[in-house]
Amino acid sequence: MKYVVFYESADDLATKAPAHFAAHSARYKEYVERGELLMIGPFSNPQEEGSMAVFTTRAAAEDFVAGDPFVLYGVVKSWHIQEWNEALVPS
Repeated sequence: MKYVVFYESADDLATKAPAHFAAHSARYKEYVERGELLMIGPFSNPQEEGSMAVFTTRAAAEDFVAGDPFVLYGVVKSWHIQEWNEALVPS
């Protein structure tokens, strides 16, 4: 079981994101180093489609969102976490 965070971008994403990207990046790298964050990134049109991240536990996903500068400073207007039952796992 994995946990996927879906972010909906704020209407002014292009103006807000650059100011907070370094802090957002530093935060997600901590989760990568601990092995809790497997993938992260925007969809092809982040303004319209948002972004997502895949975590190993719900606790890690919730903790990440709670302190993510993108959430704290309004780069993201809404988010939700969804359980994901991965069916194909590379060996």
